Amino acid sequence: MGSRPAVVYRTMGDRVTPAKSKTNISWTEANQNYLVAEFLWLKSLLRADGKPTAAAAKKLRLAINPPAASDRLTELFKLSDFERATLLLCAGVEMDSELAGLCAEAQGHLPRASFGLALAILPDPHWSALSSARPLRHFRMIEVDGAAGLTAAPLRLDERILHYLAGVDAIDSRLQPFLQPAQFPDWIAEDHKATAEQVITFFKAHPHRPPVVHFSGDDDQGQEDAAAFAAHQMGWRLFTLHAEDLPAVGPDLNLPTTLWERESRLLPGALFIRCAANGLSAAVRHLAERLPSPLFIACREPIRLNHPVIRFDLDKPPPAEQKRLWQKALGPKASELNGALDAISEQFRLSARTIFTTAALPRSDEVATDSQELWNDCRSLARPRLEDLAERIVPTAGWDDLVLPEPQKLILRHLAAQVQQRLKVYESWGFSDKSQRGLGLSALFSGPSGTGKTLAAEVLAGELRLDLYRIDLSAVVSKYIGETEKNLKQVFDAAEEGGALLLFDEADALFGKRGEVKDSHDRYANIEVGYLLQRMEAYRGLAILTTNLKASLDKAFQRRLRFSVNFPFPDAAQREAIWSRIFPSKTPTEGVQPRRLAQLNIAGGNIRNIAMNAAFLAASKGEPVRMADLLDAARLEAQKIERPLTDAEIRGWV
Repeated sequence: MGSRPAVVYRTMGDRVTPAKSKTNISWTEANQNYLVAEFLWLKSLLRADGKPTAAAAKKLRLAINPPAASDRLTELFKLSDFERATLLLCAGVEMDSELAGLCAEAQGHLPRASFGLALAILPDPHWSALSSARPLRHFRMIEVDGAAGLTAAPLRLDERILHYLAGVDAIDSRLQPFLQPAQFPDWIAEDHKATAEQVITFFKAHPHRPPVVHFSGDDDQGQEDAAAFAAHQMGWRLFTLHAEDLPAVGPDLNLPTTLWERESRLLPGALFIRCAANGLSAAVRHLAERLPSPLFIACREPIRLNHPVIRFDLDKPPPAEQKRLWQKALGPKASELNGALDAISEQFRLSARTIFTTAALPRSDEVATDSQELWNDCRSLARPRLEDLAERIVPTAGWDDLVLPEPQKLILRHLAAQVQQRLKVYESWGFSDKSQRGLGLSALFSGPSGTGKTLAAEVLAGELRLDLYRIDLSAVVSKYIGETEKNLKQVFDAAEEGGALLLFDEADALFGKRGEVKDSHDRYANIEVGYLLQRMEAYRGLAILTTNLKASLDKAFQRRLRFSVNFPFPDAAQREAIWSRIFPSKTPTEGVQPRRLAQLNIAGGNIRNIAMNAAFLAASKGEPVRMADLLDAARLEAQKIERPLTDAEIRGWV
């Protein structure tokens, strides 16, 4: 009995020390000593020398608190004494070279444990231990080389179980490509914390087969944080899995499913699955139906399973809660922002995690947090991914560039003021408590082409410091049934986070009148319009529709629009004002006469084209822009729009 199990001592790094000779030893040391005692007991069985080594192991076993890894494993998987001893025999072969040698002597030089050897030497043997229904095979703790027959085949202990017995509790390496550990949320919205506490109540009420928790809503990070909070309170480690990383249903999915079922007991652990945009996949459904372990599924679409499901909607925090989170995240610096948090909280829909991450970003000013810098950080983080469906326009125009009658300018300023004062009116003054419908800001800009509708949208975006996205209708509208709604949902969902200004140019093509239903295409066209009505009302940002044909718009849309601005064709005075500011200050000009140029009866968009073409003509000659260049450019524009110039319009130009 004095021989040393070489591998155990080499890998575990300690000698077997009687408990009475050492006090306050760590659990790891006690677990190692216990394993060595168990291996001594197994060696005595192989030698058949009858020495009472089992009593020594039992004494060490009673002294370990919490229980030894082998005892914990036995409890978790309901192993019989024979199954437990079989596991230890397989572990001993890996860890103790002397035990491996004794196994080889007993089996004709096979340095492995076998089921036949276990049946021969271990107490209370039973044949069912290696059946697929029992834990050793079901949870893949032991692999059997079936080529040699069940009793003679070598048994190989799974590496994860071997490490667990040695006191190393790390997740199975085969699951690491699929899973990412979730961190406990240091910051969490109050509503999300309350939801997590409800989830905990359900888990405690159903400890053996907890219901699947379905998180719906638009706060992806908040859903994971709520799950992590609940898991932590239950004593579980949470891991996140993206549905698209799962293999298809079949043998490739069966292994990770079994490994996670085993892992959830060993850690213990809970799983958070993030579904793709198209809803619950077959692979996720397979997991949810099979796993008895705690499971969270984040999916915006409804899910139905042959298993109890509880659903919670977790959206990004409302503006008042976002302001509270900003104040908490910024601490004393929040008071230095002079009320800017109201605008930030109302404009951007950010998760609690994003708020605290953004608040922790290094600033250029070490003394004070600059509100403009913080706004730009939020704007950048919340910038939607709309590259395929929209064009982002960087605003450069200001109010002075916009030539409109005063009533129209006043409406536009009212529109900007409503965007800036939403938190006060909706939250502080309680309008959002009355109803969540109709809180979006939408406007219709109507008028002939070139009268400044798109320019006005750019001016508003610059004033409000928002990203401006012009929606590409050719990419949004689809001839396939249901595709238009799907594309529009993507637009609104993506823009929602940053409250981007959405510009639907020539919106009559998309928001046209609903017609009489004559066939299935008419019915689906009307469904598209109905869907748009709903999203326009629900969108918390600013949406602007432009049209040259106001009469072609559906009346239901016009009733739901907060503002309607008519952009009239410019009169002579307005055209003169446009001409007087059309050239940048850096452009050299000579003898340009805005009053005579205003004789040309065209819209602002055409004026801009003429000015730019004249600039190119002058640049090619190396001269400043003159009236003659503008006359040549005006003739080019007239040919393009198929509208001949009259003598009265160009009289006195040259």
